[in-house]
Amino acid sequence: MNIFGIEVNIKRVPELDKTFAPLSAFNKEFLKTAKKPFSVAVERSGGLISVYDTYIHGTEDMNQADNYYVDRLVKFLLWAKGGFKVYICGDENIYNYIAKTYSKDGARAFDFDFMERVYEKDFEVVNVPDVANKPQAKEKAKAIGKHLDGCRIGFDAGGSDRKVSAVIDGECVYSEEVVWLPKVTADSDYHFNGIVESFKTAASKMPRVDAIGVSSAGVYIDNRTMVASLFLSVPRDEFDAKVKDIYIRAAKEIGDVPIEVVNDGDVTALAGAIGLNEGEVLGIAMGTSEAVGYVDKDDNITGWLNELAFAPIDAQPTAMIDEWSGDIGCGVKYFSQDGVIKLAKVAGIKLDENATPADKLKVVQNLMANDDALATKIFESIGVYLGHALGYYADFYQVKHILMLGRVMSGKGGDIILNIANEVLADEYPHVTARAETPDEKTRRVGQSVAAASLPEIKV
Repeated sequence: MNIFGIEVNIKRVPELDKTFAPLSAFNKEFLKTAKKPFSVAVERSGGLISVYDTYIHGTEDMNQADNYYVDRLVKFLLWAKGGFKVYICGDENIYNYIAKTYSKDGARAFDFDFMERVYEKDFEVVNVPDVANKPQAKEKAKAIGKHLDGCRIGFDAGGSDRKVSAVIDGECVYSEEVVWLPKVTADSDYHFNGIVESFKTAASKMPRVDAIGVSSAGVYIDNRTMVASLFLSVPRDEFDAKVKDIYIRAAKEIGDVPIEVVNDGDVTALAGAIGLNEGEVLGIAMGTSEAVGYVDKDDNITGWLNELAFAPIDAQPTAMIDEWSGDIGCGVKYFSQDGVIKLAKVAGIKLDENATPADKLKVVQNLMANDDALATKIFESIGVYLGHALGYYADFYQVKHILMLGRVMSGKGGDIILNIANEVLADEYPHVTARAETPDEKTRRVGQSVAAASLPEIKV
């Protein structure tokens, strides 16, 4: 297929999505003829900067392709690394395009607003005419978790269910899952009461509570909720008043104990590092959304945003639109229950429109348990998506292990996704040595809440 003059061809195409065009394949073809040095840098809190060096064409006939390539690159860097300031280095025409696109009234207004909310700073795009004057990279990692002493609560807040574990000296003595509907509930007291209920249930299974660790979808700074899809329906004023400190308030209901709140993707990666006893782990949880985290070679988190649910992986301009961000080809529509539901419609599987997304997923997974041919095609197609996406992610993350968790990865469907993804990696991305892997079934479902319990350090 041809995208803005770039011919994209892949060996493995999802059977239920023939127009899928992996960004990895688009970029590979684009860079074959791009020779002009070019860089993008994104700056986040504390003066930390991530820099990506690449090339563009810089010619009038390839203007559309250049703009599209850089737009998708900026989008990915913002959601992978995070930032309130974007430096466009080496081409003023592209700077003008990106500055207009990533503005309050531009096509990426969602990204503009989101980054301002996260970092509580004005978002801006900066022109650096000479690529030689690009900002210098500045990264800083932080050690988290792996604290196993004492009586701990581990809580994992998902979009369809909340999971809690009681952990004593590293051993899980109790775990439970409770279905809830946080994304469609406007009353923040619903969320608060559900969190406290789970905390108290775990507390009742131990002689005392020494610490609470929370794994939660969203962006958290100093245990405060900056932005999170779990509270999507909560009005902005109520969010600021009652949601930003919701976990801190909930912990006080248990007692004066340390609490640590970390993005669920990073906890996924931490769970992998604990289980594998090795770093450079990319954790991906496929459930209500796509949660991603990364642990470096020293088992530290990087401070990157890692919100790849909003990062593009499909270059096809007609790719499915994400309702929240308004953008196309975002990971959430491929690596979540939304992705399963999307493909179920294509496959001809009828689902109750009034059912919750979690219940729709269960229907497809039940069909898969009985080796249904249509359900098989769904999970095979997701496996192809994943293989190509992992090949793309490897351009931004140094990985030895790719740990897959989450509701979508449960059962036979998860096994199919894993096998197909690794086949695609081996066949089309031979330079990527990491392979997708999963823990046992129990850890797939509650591993994050157990790993979350290890987050806080108990200060004597």
